[in-house]
Amino acid sequence: MERTVDLVVFDCDGVLIDSELIACRTAAETLAEFGFPIPFDEYLGFVGRSARDIQAELEGRFGPMPPALRAAERERLFARFAAELQAMPEAAETVAALARPVCVASSSDHERLALTLGVTGLAPLFRPHVFSATEVERGKPAPDLFLHAARRMGVPPAACLVVEDSPAGIAAAVAAGMRAVGFTGGSHCGPSHADRLRTAGAERIVDRLGAVARLVG
Repeated sequence: MERTVDLVVFDCDGVLIDSELIACRTAAETLAEFGFPIPFDEYLGFVGRSARDIQAELEGRFGPMPPALRAAERERLFARFAAELQAMPEAAETVAALARPVCVASSSDHERLALTLGVTGLAPLFRPHVFSATEVERGKPAPDLFLHAARRMGVPPAACLVVEDSPAGIAAAVAAGMRAVGFTGGSHCGPSHADRLRTAGAERIVDRLGAVARLVG
């Protein structure tokens, strides 16, 4: 790529791990059981955003949600992750092949990240450089998380390359002054997903993580 890349920032869900269909189905199913019906396809539109922001939007539509709902969803989700979750093809090989610093910047909280990166065997490739939207005031599409990650890693935003699967994440990277690569290899990505990522500001689209290593050289 034209400019030097000194740090590659990976989103987690939908990029390093193929988790979005599991997570969205679990959320829609649990919401319906508690009397907050939202179609699965509509819930997919929340991909890339923090749980805090999703809950705020849903409560604006349906009213306050009981703590038992989130507890039930989390218990069910973590059980499914432990049983079903897989790393994205080429994830470990790609990260290992990058001859430069890497980190994770995810909308998920640290407990969930520890589980998902641990179950898939990816945690040692990033630890301790795993950053969560719970560490900043605003989640994606605001740039806060990516700027936080760059500061912690000691790299200027202009020297960062972000790999993201959601329009919110791409928009956050662009707002942070970083270069954004859109990833469409997750099982949740439909035929129009690449166009949505381009519209959000992705300068390249890849459907295999191995292409990221080739982009940065």
